[in-house]
Amino acid sequence: MKNQITVSAPGKLMLFGEHAVVYNRPCIVTAVDQRLKLQLTTIEAPYFELDAPDVGIDGYKKKIFDLGKGDIPKGAKFTEIALKNFIKEYPQKSGFKFKTISDFKSTFGFGSSSASTVCAIKALSEISNLNLSNKEIFDLSYKTVLEIAGVGSGFDIAAAIYGGTIYFLTGGKAIKPLHLKNFSLVVGYSGTKADTPTIVKQLQEKIKKKPEFYTHIFNEIEKVVMLGKNALVDENYKKAGDFMNLNQTHLFKIGVSSKKLDDMINAARDAGAFGAKLSGAGVGDCMIALTSPSKKSAIENAIKKVGGQVLKVEVNAEGVRIEK
Repeated sequence: MKNQITVSAPGKLMLFGEHAVVYNRPCIVTAVDQRLKLQLTTIEAPYFELDAPDVGIDGYKKKIFDLGKGDIPKGAKFTEIALKNFIKEYPQKSGFKFKTISDFKSTFGFGSSSASTVCAIKALSEISNLNLSNKEIFDLSYKTVLEIAGVGSGFDIAAAIYGGTIYFLTGGKAIKPLHLKNFSLVVGYSGTKADTPTIVKQLQEKIKKKPEFYTHIFNEIEKVVMLGKNALVDENYKKAGDFMNLNQTHLFKIGVSSKKLDDMINAARDAGAFGAKLSGAGVGDCMIALTSPSKKSAIENAIKKVGGQVLKVEVNAEGVRIEK
């Protein structure tokens, strides 16, 4: 057994299909080049130890037998439950010390919790010489996220594992890489952290009151996902932008946009973006604008003018990997 390993996984941005993907509709998600890195070391004593300075965890320690019990600090939750679920499937004799550091802030909505979960499972798989497949890593990671959040489709886990840009269906029923060239995307951060599980649960309550309305919207979003996928594959970015705009209209109708996001989206469109929409849970977090390289600078300036923060990211990033 190896004594130490370092792995990293990318963040993600949703291109098409948020919220509908929770209800058995497909989505398209791309991995971004901002990564979360995790170093795993085996230790003799049967303890779980964690240092995660980005989320305020320093010197956290717990007996392996007590994993998942008692109060777990928010920043330790995903790594701890990932380890608990891994050990349940693949019993281990040693203890483990984890250390994580991220290129991106957990507030951005890039999927830091999913990236840390995937890194933990991948590192444990490698250090134990199990060499789990991507699908096995997905299933264990998805189980972990559902146990903690109670809701979720798993698209952010798939993006962290597989990388690139993928067509994804709820729960990993379909995970298909789209072999796209690096398209030009501008990302604007609203300044507000979105609480994804809360937003998803609030929407669940609304759906109970008007199921037909939401079913219709989700069916329309599914159509947009398929059309957007074809446009991206064909490198018809004007058309893909039109479908982004249409996707945003549907998200606005279900109440997950916000004035700040709308201002940033409209500013990007006015500055020449092919299309723009929120990306992720909505309410806060990020918006994205599909653009030609020549318009990128003007769009970035337009987003800044309305109070948005431009995040420099590249799409189509590599999935989870072992760092040398």
